[in-house]
Amino acid sequence: MFKKYNVIIVGGGHAGCEAAIAASNLGSSVLLVTMNMTTIAQMSCNPAMGGVAKGQILREIDAMGGISGIVADKTTIQFRMLNKSKGPAMWSPRTQNDRMRFSEEWRLQLEARPNIDFWQDTVKEILVKNGRATGVKTSLGLEIESDSVILTNGTFLNGLIHIGEKKIGGGRAGEKAATGLTEQLTQLGFTSGRMKTGTPPRVDGRSLNYSLMEEQWGDEKRGKFSFTDIEVPKKQRCCWITYTNENVHDTLKEGFEKSPMFTGRIKGLGPRYCPSIEDKINRFAERDRHQIFVEPEGWNTVEIYVNGFSTSLPEDVQYKALKKIPGFENARMFRPGYAIEYDFFPPMQLDATLETFLIKNLFFAGQINGTTGYEEAASQGLIAGINAHQRINDQHELILRRSESYIGVLIDDLVTKGTDEPYRMFTSRAEHRLLLRQDNADERLTPLAHKLGLVSDERLTEVNNKIENTNKIIDYLSKVSMDKNDINPILKEKNSSLLSQNIKMINLLTRPQLNIFDLAKADASFQQLLSNFNEETIEQAEIKVKYNSYFEKEVELVNKMKKMEDQSINPNFDYSTLNSLSKEAREKLSRIKPRTIGQASRISGVKPSDISVLMVYLS
Repeated sequence: MFKKYNVIIVGGGHAGCEAAIAASNLGSSVLLVTMNMTTIAQMSCNPAMGGVAKGQILREIDAMGGISGIVADKTTIQFRMLNKSKGPAMWSPRTQNDRMRFSEEWRLQLEARPNIDFWQDTVKEILVKNGRATGVKTSLGLEIESDSVILTNGTFLNGLIHIGEKKIGGGRAGEKAATGLTEQLTQLGFTSGRMKTGTPPRVDGRSLNYSLMEEQWGDEKRGKFSFTDIEVPKKQRCCWITYTNENVHDTLKEGFEKSPMFTGRIKGLGPRYCPSIEDKINRFAERDRHQIFVEPEGWNTVEIYVNGFSTSLPEDVQYKALKKIPGFENARMFRPGYAIEYDFFPPMQLDATLETFLIKNLFFAGQINGTTGYEEAASQGLIAGINAHQRINDQHELILRRSESYIGVLIDDLVTKGTDEPYRMFTSRAEHRLLLRQDNADERLTPLAHKLGLVSDERLTEVNNKIENTNKIIDYLSKVSMDKNDINPILKEKNSSLLSQNIKMINLLTRPQLNIFDLAKADASFQQLLSNFNEETIEQAEIKVKYNSYFEKEVELVNKMKKMEDQSINPNFDYSTLNSLSKEAREKLSRIKPRTIGQASRISGVKPSDISVLMVYLS
C-alpha cells in the first residue's frame, strides 16, 4: 500500500504540521500519520496564538518559511500587540483565533503540498535496524518504511484524563490515548517521565451577561504574524474580562477533597506559569480574586473559552463555582475542564538537532520533549523537519544559536538543561532578547532559510528591500539637521526641552517623548520620504535609531561569547579520560554531549574550572 518515504511524522498537532511543511519544502516525501484526520492542528486548549515570547517564536517560524503565522493571521478574530508600554524587545503579538477555521486552514495548507501524504492510524512501534529508525508499525499491523521518523505525540502517550475522582484514558477529550510507543522506547533505553496539563470548561456564550464584564477589544491598527503580504480579516471580535471572588473560591474549596491534584492521584508536574484555578486559590490564599478572560471560540460559534479557570475538580463543583462569577450567573456549561497526564521523554536525550542520541534518524518534537504551548511545539517541529531532511541527504544540520533566535534559546535550554516541568518560553529566558525582537525576525532568519531552500528568491528580495528602505530613512535622519524654529512648537507640545540651535534629526529621535512622525510634521521633505514606505519599515527605522547604543553593546557581548560558541567539541569525545574534570562534570558532559564549549558552560553542575580544563585540552 505504501511507498518508502523520506520522512514519517507521527502526530498531526502543531509540531507535526510544521515538521511536514519544513521537510516537504526541502523536497522530502512525507507521510503524516495521525489518529484523527479531522483534528489536524487542533487547538487543544485556548483558541489563541502568540503572546509574550511566543509571538516572537511565531514570527521566527514565519521568517523561516513555516506556516503557523499565516494560518493564525487568516483565522484571527482579534489581534493585540502586548507590552507596547515597554521597550521593543518586549513587544509580543497575540491573536484570538477561530478554532474550527484554524484546523481547517492548516489542513488545506498541508493538502496543497503534493509531496505530503496522510494516513489515519495509531503508531504502535518504531521500526529500528542497526541503530537507525527505518519506519513505523501501526495498530492495523502495517509496516511503513522511511529514511527517518519524527515523533510529535503531544499529550497522547498513555494519556489519562482526570475530572474529580473520574479517570478516563485519552489524549484529549473524546479521543483515545496512544499506547505501546513509550514501552518500546523504554526498552530501547530511553528514559521517560510524566507531565500534566489542563484546560478550563467551555460555556454557552448566549447564557452570559456581558454587561457585568469589562470589554477587551483588539488593536485599532491591527498587525499580523506573517511577514508575507496575505489577506487578513478586516473586522475583529470583542473579548471580555471578569473576576473570581471569595464566593467562587469557597465553592471551589468544597471540591478539594476530590481533587486529583491534591489527593495525589496526579503524579505528573503541571505548568508553573499556567496553574489551575484550584492551585491559584491554594497557593495565593491572600488574593480575594483572580482575572478571568472570556474568549469566543470563533466567528460563528457561541462556545466560550473561560481562560484562567483551568481545573480538574468534579464537574458539579466546576459548574457551581462558575455560576458565582459576575456575568456567569445563568451560565450553561458545554463541557467541563479537566487535567491530563501523559508521558514525555526528558530532552537531554536529544542532540541540538532534535535527533535522539540512542537511535539515529529518529527525532522528537513538541510536548514529547516536555514543552507546553502551540508555539514551542511548532518551532521544534520546524527544526526537526529541517534536520530530518538534512540528515538523510548528508547535508549540514541546522542548529540555531541563542543569539540568533528564541527557537535557539528554547532548544538549547531543553537539550542542555532539561526540564522537570512543562517548559514555557518567556522573554526573560533569552539573554540577547534586545536583538531577538519580533520586528526583525525576517532580517535575522530569512537569509538563512533562503540558503537552506526553505523560502523563495522573492521572499529574500522583500527582506533585502526592507533593510535597504530602513537604511534610507536612517541615512536621511543622520544627514539632515532640524531647524529649531520648526521643531520647537512640537517639542513644547510634547514636554521636551526646546532647542537653542539646529541639531541632526537622528539625535532628536532618541528623545523618549518624540516619535518619527513628530519629526515628519516639522520637515515636509522627510514626510514625503516616509510616504514611500510601509508602516513596518518606518517602525523598524525608528527602533534602530532609538535603541542603537543598546544594540551595539549587545552585539559586542555576543561577539565576546562567540569564541566559546564557535569552539566545537566532538560529540563522541570520551570525557572519562580527563581526570582534571570534576566527577559531576564528567558524568553530565558524557550524557548531554555538548556541541560547543558555550553549550558545555550552560550545563548545570559544570563549573568554570571544568570549562577551563576543556578549553586547555581542546586548544
